[in-house]
Amino acid sequence: MGNYLIRRTLYGILVLWGVITLVFVLFNALPGDASGMLMGQRTDIASIEAIKKDLGLDKPLITQYFNFLNDVSPVSFHNIKDSESYWYYSKTKYPDSHILLRSGSWAMVLKVPYLRRSYQSKRLVSSIIAEAFPKTLLLAVTSILFAVIVGFILGIPAALKKDSGYDRFMMAFSSFGMSVPSFFAAIFIAWLFGFVWHKYTGLSMFGSLYSVDPYTGKVYLSLQNLILPALTLGIRPLAIVISLVRSSLLEVLSQDYIRTAYAKGLSPMKVLFRHAMRNALNPVVTAITGWFASLMAGAVFVEYVFDWKGIGMVMVNGLEKYDLPVVMGVVLFVSVILIVINILVDIFYAVLDPRVRLS
Repeated sequence: MGNYLIRRTLYGILVLWGVITLVFVLFNALPGDASGMLMGQRTDIASIEAIKKDLGLDKPLITQYFNFLNDVSPVSFHNIKDSESYWYYSKTKYPDSHILLRSGSWAMVLKVPYLRRSYQSKRLVSSIIAEAFPKTLLLAVTSILFAVIVGFILGIPAALKKDSGYDRFMMAFSSFGMSVPSFFAAIFIAWLFGFVWHKYTGLSMFGSLYSVDPYTGKVYLSLQNLILPALTLGIRPLAIVISLVRSSLLEVLSQDYIRTAYAKGLSPMKVLFRHAMRNALNPVVTAITGWFASLMAGAVFVEYVFDWKGIGMVMVNGLEKYDLPVVMGVVLFVSVILIVINILVDIFYAVLDPRVRLS
């Protein structure tokens, strides 16, 4: 297990390095002047040259690349004496950091990855992501739990009652759920439950996590606003879970060892949950983790329609304003999430199915 974890971690770091390199090359190849974006309308040659020097845009591209790697790494190397150095260690630039080792004028630093500052708000990109991610995480977890719990409740009877009216209805519902575009489902559900039936449901068209009391001005947690965006996000994974649970369970129930278990006198419930379900979970787990990873990346359409200020909204705003540090930071953050989830899924497979060998 230890060797496997090390191997998978090294592979994940290699993939992340590739993503970082690709992101750097793509965004440095895009047209646009970062110094002009930072200065806005108050541009003059001296100010632009000062901004370029501060950002290192006057350095060769290869030097900028290694500095970018140094910035996004949690362990980096900096000059601690020469304030004019391109590699200078500034507590203003790296606020959450600690020096681990010193050697002459250089030091090894442990820090929160520095993803630059927003061109528009001048805030640290890491702070923007840290503020938005908990909202996306809450929405993604709620949506996937809804899809998994309801999917198993509806999918298992469909497999046990194959070709019945209920089974056909579930398959039709599953096909419909998988084919509905997210933006259409978001608009329709927001309009129907948040506007037309608002007086019956009490739900709002806008799913902001926090609400403001109009009388006191106090901000409070408003979890009822989570219902509609979570329902919208959960429809497609729900449809897929129902379909996969049904098909996978039908395949497992036709195996010889299931018939042997029945022949030994085990009850149908024991056969189903002790033998069949465990071996039928692999494709379901693959689908669930894939959807969960994509939801963690930010459900752009749903967050936009419901005004849910998560990672998806941060990405949209960054693209609209051509705020490259924000877009680059979100892409790298999402890449880390996907890599970590893939490693955890591989480990979970080995725990779930004894036929899988980590070695």
